Amino acid sequence: MADYLARLQRTLETTAHPGSPTPVRAPPRSGELQLAIQPGNLDALDFLALRGCAVQATVGKRNSSLGRMAAPSQQLLLDLEYLRLAPDCIASLRERGEPSLATTLQAAYTLKREQLPASIFNATLGGPEYRQLWRASRAARSYPQQTSSAVTSALQQVASLSARWLDGQYAADNRAFEIALGEIAGGDGGELQQALALQHSWLSRADSVVRQRATGDPLCGPGRVSGQAEILQTVVRKFFIGKIQPWSADLARRYHELAPPITELETLLQGVLPPSYSEWQHGRNRQLQTTMSAPRDHVAALQALLEPCQ
Repeated sequence: MADYLARLQRTLETTAHPGSPTPVRAPPRSGELQLAIQPGNLDALDFLALRGCAVQATVGKRNSSLGRMAAPSQQLLLDLEYLRLAPDCIASLRERGEPSLATTLQAAYTLKREQLPASIFNATLGGPEYRQLWRASRAARSYPQQTSSAVTSALQQVASLSARWLDGQYAADNRAFEIALGEIAGGDGGELQQALALQHSWLSRADSVVRQRATGDPLCGPGRVSGQAEILQTVVRKFFIGKIQPWSADLARRYHELAPPITELETLLQGVLPPSYSEWQHGRNRQLQTTMSAPRDHVAALQALLEPCQ
């Protein structure tokens, strides 16, 4: 990038404007994002009154001190377990002539189902693993070397699971879900943002060189290609197309791997996203759109300058 900019300035006899990488804003802390979930009457249920029901163990775990202090992902898994097991228990209680307890379980079931989007948000987008996904831990200059498909697979898995849960299919593999969250925590969303911002900063400076030169005399005239134009075409071909565009293509490819499952999950949970998350999300998306367009914007600037030479 620095070499290309220096050659552009020398060839076009123009100086770039000063520039610095666009700052990448970290998402809000997960503790600030957690949505409040009302316990309802489930906490007051008599554990012993649910004898003979598989959901008895679930209620016991949920009401224990460990259950109350569990991580958001574990609380979600307990909610899913309750939603999966409660209907059989409710039917059994009614058959045994315990309508009051059945009604209490039914009310808890209805509440848990209504709260499920918020519970999924707390365990995913609002959890520590997704926040870590957006924090850069590697230098942008070496990115996207050594990125892993495990991250994109985990993102796709969580988005797919969330869609099924919201559709009323409450089966969950607890271990697989926690492993997927661990893979997401090691993801490279932050590195992608940082690298795109770095690329945008350099190419914006290169754009300023090209546009300043475009305000002067045309590079070429009728039937005449100037020496400056020939040198510029060589510089662009060798250093921009030959060296920078392959990196740009790698960044674009990684963006199109990471973005779809994240967008899918954010769309699924749109109705419960807290204002602080939505604000950060909109800012992130604006920045990604701007930085992703940097190579295309630079090509357009070059084409405008070289148009008289075609």
